[in-house]
Amino acid sequence: MNKCFTMAALLTVFAVSAAPLPATASPAPLLPYQSPDKTIGTVNCANSMCHGAITNWKDSRVLQNEYVTWSRLDKHTRATAVLNNERSARIAHNLGLKEPASQAAICLDCHAHNVPEQLRGERFVMSDGIACEACHGPAERWVRTHVVAGANHADNIAHGLYPVDQPIARARLCLSCHFGNADKLVTHRLMGAGHPRLSFELETFSMVEPAHFRQKEPDHGEALRWDGVKIWAVGQALAVSQSMSILLDPKRGHDGIFPELVLFDCHACHHPMSETRWKPHSEFGPGQAPGVVRLNDANLLMLLVLARQINHDLGERVRIAAARLQAASAGSGDLASEARQMRDLAETLARGIDELQFTPAMMRGLALGLVDEGLSGDYSDYSGAEQAFMSISSVVDFLNRQKSLAAGAEVGADLNRLALLLRDDEHFKPAEFQAQLRTLRVALARG
Repeated sequence: MNKCFTMAALLTVFAVSAAPLPATASPAPLLPYQSPDKTIGTVNCANSMCHGAITNWKDSRVLQNEYVTWSRLDKHTRATAVLNNERSARIAHNLGLKEPASQAAICLDCHAHNVPEQLRGERFVMSDGIACEACHGPAERWVRTHVVAGANHADNIAHGLYPVDQPIARARLCLSCHFGNADKLVTHRLMGAGHPRLSFELETFSMVEPAHFRQKEPDHGEALRWDGVKIWAVGQALAVSQSMSILLDPKRGHDGIFPELVLFDCHACHHPMSETRWKPHSEFGPGQAPGVVRLNDANLLMLLVLARQINHDLGERVRIAAARLQAASAGSGDLASEARQMRDLAETLARGIDELQFTPAMMRGLALGLVDEGLSGDYSDYSGAEQAFMSISSVVDFLNRQKSLAAGAEVGADLNRLALLLRDDEHFKPAEFQAQLRTLRVALARG
């Protein structure tokens, strides 16, 4: 699609005062764990003539060694096994669970493909962890049709294959466990019991994941099929949308008389009383008074930079919406109304981004914008700095893959130094992070 047409269409959508979702937007596909189809088991994919080959097949759009890559290299394989370790046992004990972590739904819902008993085929094995069908959808209907002569991707999706190649669908899938949704969420209680703090950025984690798909067209050499910046951008927008949905959910958004504290900035509370950390954000100032626990706005800051790169007025709209949201969370406004508006804004932006083609100039602008946001003082909290580092790294990595960054080696060295400053969240020093961002900007500005 033509970039200019897409940009105009995106801005037209945002010209509507209430920012509704496009009327033509198709409903989101059911996530794999929500599917009514039966899960038949990973072993059905393991044959060497299917996806269990030792080496990839030449000239094939499918590598055919996906099962081997998953079983040998992918941490998702061990997702269920960790529920048997000492830490998991301690968490289960602290939560007062009646069963061990390896049998508790609250754990298995993210550490396995925990579908209802009646949807488990004869070869289903819970201990496989996050296996093929946990991401690609229960294979009861598509396992046969996807190998039929003349079968195409659209037919497979119609038969229940989950479209992980589509950025929005991919983001919803990954965020469902690595961020949370109405069905499953690492709550503040879970973290209080010992569960690690979740840290996630879609493109960064996609690159860490051992690739079991072709990132380049087999017939066109260097032609990339994977748009890393789009994956990053859609992931940021939907992370904001999902956090708003959780905030609005009467079941998930509250814990007794308290709001669900996992939605707030952890380090606003978790620091010594003698250490004064409060600092107002320059972007979302109103409502950021001392003593007010701020909603975690790390993804909001990334979305702001992204919106500004698309269009200044769009960026201003995101900034105002975020400021109103933060003010409402502190008692100055209708929080439910502001959260709904922010959710709709983020959803609409995600759909527009899905059709947008990012040019190298736009990507360099994004990288510089993300750095400049930090230089303005808005990464004073650890979660914001962490999200910014992953975001800058994702954009820079894709620029390098496109051979569009002249000072790639220098930028990479600066990013490595930034990473060192994020090793320990409890001893994060915002001033040091900001100083390193200043050095990084000089390298990025060279193009």
